[in-house]
Parts: sequence; C-alpha cells; structure tokens
Amino acid sequence: MLKQSLNQKMLQRLSPQQIQLIKLLELPALQLEQRIKKEIEENPVLEEGEQQDEYSKDEKDEPEEEKDEFDEEFSLDDYISDDEIPDYKLSVNNYSKDDKIIDIPYSEGFSLQEHLLEQLRLKKLNDTEEILSKYLIGSLDGAGYLRRELDAIIDDLAFSHNISTTIEELEHSLKIVQSLDPVGIGARNLQECLILQIENKEENSEIYKNAKIILSDYFEEFSKRHYNKIIKGMGISNDNIKDAMDTIIKLNPKPGGNFSSSLNKTAQQITPDFILKIIDGEPMVTLNAKNIPMLRVSKTYEDMLRGIKGRKEKPSKSEKQAVGFVKQKLDTAKWFIEAIKQRQNTLLSTINAIIGFQKEYFILGDETKLRPMILKDIAELTNLDISTISRVANSKYIQTHFGIVPLKFFFSEGMETADGETVSTREIKRILQECIDGENKKKPLTDEKLAQILQDKGYKIARRTVAKYREQLDILVARLRKEL
Repeated sequence: MLKQSLNQKMLQRLSPQQIQLIKLLELPALQLEQRIKKEIEENPVLEEGEQQDEYSKDEKDEPEEEKDEFDEEFSLDDYISDDEIPDYKLSVNNYSKDDKIIDIPYSEGFSLQEHLLEQLRLKKLNDTEEILSKYLIGSLDGAGYLRRELDAIIDDLAFSHNISTTIEELEHSLKIVQSLDPVGIGARNLQECLILQIENKEENSEIYKNAKIILSDYFEEFSKRHYNKIIKGMGISNDNIKDAMDTIIKLNPKPGGNFSSSLNKTAQQITPDFILKIIDGEPMVTLNAKNIPMLRVSKTYEDMLRGIKGRKEKPSKSEKQAVGFVKQKLDTAKWFIEAIKQRQNTLLSTINAIIGFQKEYFILGDETKLRPMILKDIAELTNLDISTISRVANSKYIQTHFGIVPLKFFFSEGMETADGETVSTREIKRILQECIDGENKKKPLTDEKLAQILQDKGYKIARRTVAKYREQLDILVARLRKEL
C-alpha cells in the first residue's frame, strides 16, 4: 500500500562559490600557481600585475549627465562605481629575496607502461597479439600487477572496443607481457609474481628448486611463516629451507614500483607552502608566495563600461550583451581575488596556531618535544571549522631549519603516563619501533610482550592499542617477523 507524507528538513547546501573556495583551500603552493594561471587564461577581466593608476580626483568628481536608465539587469553602476571596484590588488609575496626556497623533486623517468610498450615494439607480434598485449599493459596497476579477471577484460574489449577475443588468446598475450622486463610484471597475485622471478633465474641449483617448490606448493605456509610444516612436508633440513627463504626474500614483490605513474608522468615537486625562520629565538613563519602573481581587475574593461555609461544614447542590443558578459566576468574576477585572499589568511591563521601550539618543537626540532595535538585544538584556537583545518593540513608542507615537513605530521593523539603526564602517541610509536628493531628475530616480541614493556616504562597501554600502532607502522605480527 502506497502512503504519502510531508516532512520538513533543514539542509545546508554549499553555493558554487563556497565549493570553489574549499577547493582553493585544499591546493598546495604548486597547484595554486597552476590554478591561478588557468583562471587568468579563462577570464579576460583578470590579469597579472599591480593595480593601474585610478582616475584623477577631478574626473571622478565631475557631475554625470542625465541619460536613460538601463534595464535593471544591465545597470552599470554596480560595476564601475568607486564602492564596487576598489583596489583589487592581491599581494601575498611576503618573502625576502634572500629566502631560499627548497623544492624536493621526485625522480622523473619512463612510466611503467612506456617502458613495457618500448620493449613490445621489438617483438614480432601479429595484430591480435599486439592489440591484446597493449590493452593488458594499460590495465596494470602501479606495482605491475594485473588485478582484473581475464573474463572481465574480455567483456570490456567486446563492449567498449568492439574487439572479440577468447580466454586462450588473452592468456597467450599475458604470457607475452610477463616475458617483458622487469621480471614478475603482469602477475595476477604475489605468488605468481614471485614464481615468475624464480623461473627466470638461470641457476639450476638445489636452492632455487626448493624456492620454487615452496612458492608453488607451500605458499600459504610460507606466508604464515610456518617453517616446521614446510620442513616436514618437503623433507629438507633447516639449513636448506633457510637458504631457499633467503633467496625468496630477495625477490621483488612490486616489480613496477620503481617506475613513475603513467597517469602522472611529469615529476612533481614538493614545494613548501610555508617558510619558518627562527629570529631572536622566536619562530616566525611566512607564506611561500614566490610564484603567486599579484592579481587585478583589467582597467580596459572598466574603461569600456565607463564609455558606455557616459554616452547619451541608449545602448544597443549587442552592447547590452557585451555588458552582460563583462558583468559576469567582473563578478568572477572579484570573487576569485577575494577567495585567494581568504585562502591565504586562513592558511596563515592555521599555521601560526600550529607553531604556537608546538613552539618548543619548531625551535629545537626535537620530536620528543611534540605535544599531543588534534584538529579540534587548532580549530578552537583559530575559530575555524575542523574540516577547514583538515583541508589546510592536507598536502601542505612547511620548510624549517631541520627539513621540509608535512603539516599532518604535527597532529597526533595523546596518551597519559603513569605519572599523569600526557605524551604524544608518536613517542609511543617511536619506542615501539625501537623495541621491534632490537628484538631477537628468532623469538620476536608479541603484542602482549610489547604492551608489558611499554607499561614497565610507565605508559598505560593495552595489547589491542599496541596492535593498532604496530599496524600503523606497517609492522607485521610476531609470527610473521620470525626468522630461522
């Protein structure tokens, strides 16, 4: 039975301008520069440079002649009056020419796909092999794996590219891809990746034979480090299995990981958004606006509007259309400049609050001086929303006298010690890492033992919390850290 009812709900919807402001807030320095260039290209009213000289006072004070009014929709007063077009000059270049801005570039080179396609060109392939091999190469992920089922790829080829193929043809082409360098590429899982690498070894020794058997027949036991089951099943000695395991460990689980992404071939630089200096023992921060241009509203378009407004005759239809176009672009230009200003003010407010909260750390560069700090702490200090602080912290970096550091590094939870002192969870993780680095790998420390060690040091911590921090540090459980 259908039933209709009325409900009232209060919903908060963001305007397009608010959404754009949020996007600007999220951009790091390098991307902001690109975003501004794009806006200048798309909006003829917006241009780089200092604000041009305004009209003389006498010109402004001249009485206006009476004329017919425009339709309200095309009134020019809103766009050329002194109140509505102030000095829209943007200047955030508060750096000194003596400041050294450090850019950290990622290494640039061939993408994995480019590297594989270059090799593919050297092979003698028929049309079907070439088409399918290229499609498979394009389907590899960043680590070099083919994560999709072959049946799904066949469907894609049929529906999206009108290419009909069989599972046998696709498997044959996958073998072609797997024959390329680096060895292990095109594998569908870790087991296949490691087996491909072992099979490629020229050595025909007992060690490599054992390694292949372990990967082929005892992969689950190998993954779980159940060495006794492997020894019993294969009937080999401890020394033999240790040699085989040492060989397997040297294989590359991510053969495509050393190549740049095909989706982001251009090397990207880490450009700091903030520059920190210690002046007279006090931390001082400025925005890195080295490549951010000053922006202004074009005087040419203002002159055009003034010219239309100053004429006695009523504007023509084409002139009204031109005014409508300029009106829209003026609105956009003025909003964009103000949005950039608001972004810069928000960034400065946030970073100053962070530096004030972590002052001792920024002066000394000692991680043990980091105080527990969450997004809410900075939100309260700045009177900004937590989501705003999160957007500022994401993908932003600060250049300090001890290196370039991401802002999100400074945020961590707190934990109370036995003495009632609150310490950063980063300190707990550091101690946890030190304990695991120094453990006996033949008898690695369990989470229970690690919790006990931390409790003995005065940190109130449960086993499940140790497990959580261990996982955040990408450290395996004890049984998987065990070595022979």
